[in-house]
Amino acid sequence: MDYYVTSSLELHLFFGRIMKEHSFFLEVGYTQANKEYIKEACNYKKAFEDLLYDAICCSQGVVGDTIFDSGEVITEFTLDAERKTSMLTGSQIDENITILEGKLRNNNRRRNKVDCDLTEMVRQINQRSLELLAGLIAFKELTLENVLNCKMFTMNYPLLIEHIIREAKLYQRYIMNLEEGNAAQDDMRDVELFWNQIMMEHALFIRGLLDPTENELIVTANDFANRYAMLLSEAMNMTDMTIGSITDRTLLETMKYRDFKKAGTEGIEECKIRSLILPLLADHVLREANHYIRLLEQK
Repeated sequence: MDYYVTSSLELHLFFGRIMKEHSFFLEVGYTQANKEYIKEACNYKKAFEDLLYDAICCSQGVVGDTIFDSGEVITEFTLDAERKTSMLTGSQIDENITILEGKLRNNNRRRNKVDCDLTEMVRQINQRSLELLAGLIAFKELTLENVLNCKMFTMNYPLLIEHIIREAKLYQRYIMNLEEGNAAQDDMRDVELFWNQIMMEHALFIRGLLDPTENELIVTANDFANRYAMLLSEAMNMTDMTIGSITDRTLLETMKYRDFKKAGTEGIEECKIRSLILPLLADHVLREANHYIRLLEQK
């Protein structure tokens, strides 16, 4: 019961925020030719904000410090990134969620018992998340289909849309696993295959969204893309004998990448980097690197 509740809430605190931000990035990426899509994306953003509120309320004294200390739920940049991104786009972001999560991080010392009432509340949150995810995945897939068939223009790369579909499906699968009484996450090989692909694509997106004058950052982003492509290839062929060394090298590489993303997030928030990268997108990919580091350290 404890594992089910804690694992569910940890997934929602990380992935629920990721999904609301995916919805936001879709919302601000559509043009006025697709106003109905803008409205639909906004509705998903608000629905995941509501889900996050409920997950936060259930997490006090239940979810351990590790997920907060990792920087995958929020970072020191998140609140300012939300405020600046909202100002730049004119689209609302509920910053109270971030404020509440900051308080949850600082006031999470007293442990609460996992009882039947809390378990039932979490079960209801899980069911809501699965319903929302089914709809959001279909919405993302429809957007991708329209873009690939030249029926829609969006500021988001087709690969980015494929990228956020895969992340939504991973979240969906993990919650389904818990609902079926199984462990939430995959074995380490599958974790590395998934997240090495994600990290590689982040580097490709960063490279493509930087202003052409930011040559040094473009070269660095390209180098990270190439390194993760190599790690991805090695992970595909890893054996029980080699998995340990590959995981160790992946952890070291991801720590370097995290530092690059952190510096980039700070530079974008302070308007020191020329790019098409929203502050919240920079913080978003930083949190995903922090999440991956925690998974690698727990191997």
